[in-house]
Formats: sequence, structure tokens, C-alpha cells
Amino acid sequence: MTALLKIENMTHSFGGLTALQDFNLEINCGQITGLIGPNGAGKTTTFNLITGVYTPTKGRVLFEGENITGKMPHEIACRGIGRTFQNLRLWRHMNVLEHIKTAHYSQISYGLPGAFFGTAKRIKEEQEIEDNSYSLLKRFKVHHFADHLVVNLPYGAQRRVEMARAMATKPRLLLLDEPTAGMTPDELIDMINIIRDIHRDYNIAIFLIEHRMKFVMELCQHIKTLVFGEIIAEGTPEEIQNNPKVIDAYLGREDLH
Repeated sequence: MTALLKIENMTHSFGGLTALQDFNLEINCGQITGLIGPNGAGKTTTFNLITGVYTPTKGRVLFEGENITGKMPHEIACRGIGRTFQNLRLWRHMNVLEHIKTAHYSQISYGLPGAFFGTAKRIKEEQEIEDNSYSLLKRFKVHHFADHLVVNLPYGAQRRVEMARAMATKPRLLLLDEPTAGMTPDELIDMINIIRDIHRDYNIAIFLIEHRMKFVMELCQHIKTLVFGEIIAEGTPEEIQNNPKVIDAYLGREDLH
């Protein structure tokens, strides 16, 4: 079976600094994979290389068997890879519902004539986009903020809006970069349940970066540990929790459990 995402010997350097060295990865359909490691390990760089923000110095990225290395971010998004960001990338002038509706527009089919003349096809598609957008907001429990400017929302709610926007692109692979950053313990538990629900209902693969070990260990089927741009360990949550290299290089034993 062809892996949904396959990364082969991916290396990237910024000038004389190697941020990622010979990174290999396979993610199958429906799999939840975690990437952990200390700050500066190269985790977000990995996401940026997958999604076209950077082009690898060496190696390649395959999605559904197609080489997507060097393609533009919007091209990669249209192929079925959605993502969130470590630092929120939301539009200050838009309300919450508009954020989600905007993410649907790569999927419209009514074209320029529909846009200019308000055809029946446009009206139908725009109503479907609005309905789908509101449904996503309900799933992420931010529908009551639909007409609020996103900058006025609590930080945890902004995180959920960004995830809803990523899901609006209808991804087959969802990349989550520290999705629980800034959340309270109750919000963390809520987010675990939300991700379990979307994983089950949409049957998508998820690749996530996270520092909160409760989140990683409860959700992920496979985990990689990245330190100074190199993978030092990978395996199941239990294997990672008890790996001496991970404990010594990343966290103490109490933090991993």
C-alpha cells in the first residue's frame, strides 16, 4: 500500500546551519503521528518543508505517490494537506464565519460568470459553503462566536477557529502545530475529544507537533522524537515513554508520563 505521505531523506539548511538532517517519514491513511522534541529541534521547519513554505535542500516529499517537493503552498493545500501554525495566522479584519468560508473558495466551481452575474449555481454553492462553515464551527465549539471579529476571541477559541479553517479545505492529511498552546487543562481535554471525533468522522490522517505529553500520548499511534534536526527515536507511545535517549535528551521521566 502506498503511504499517504512519504518523506525521503529530507535535509534543509539555512546558510551554514543544518536545521533538518536526513528526515524520513511515512504516514498512512487514517494514522495519527506525533513529532516531539525541544524548542529549536526543527519540528516547525519540517511542517514548512512539507507544505511548501520552504523547499528542501535535499530529499523529496511524496503525497499519494506524487512528488510535491517545491510546489507552492496553495497547490499543496489544494491537493489535500491542511495545516495550522505554531503562531496563529488569522485575519484581524474578518469575523469567525468569514474565516471558514474563505477556506472553501478553492473548491468553488461557479467561475467568473457566476461571480459577476449571481447565477443559480453561485447562490447554491454559496449557501452550501455557509452551511458547511457553520457546521465546522459547531464541531469546534466556536459557533457562538460566528459574527465576532476573530481577534476578540479568547486564545483557545482562536486556536479552534484556525483548526476549523484547516478542515474547511477538506484535507486528507491535517498538520497541527502545537494545537493546545495556551489552553487550560479543561480545554486540553476538550481538544483531545474534538480531534478524536474529526479523525473518526472524516477518516483523515493527522501529523501533529505538541509539547504537552498527555495530548501526544493519548492521541498518537506513532511518535518521532527530533533533537537538533535528527530523529533520535521513534515508536509507539509506550516505547517513547520508556526510551532512555528520549528521557535524557528531551524530558525527564515524570514529564513523559
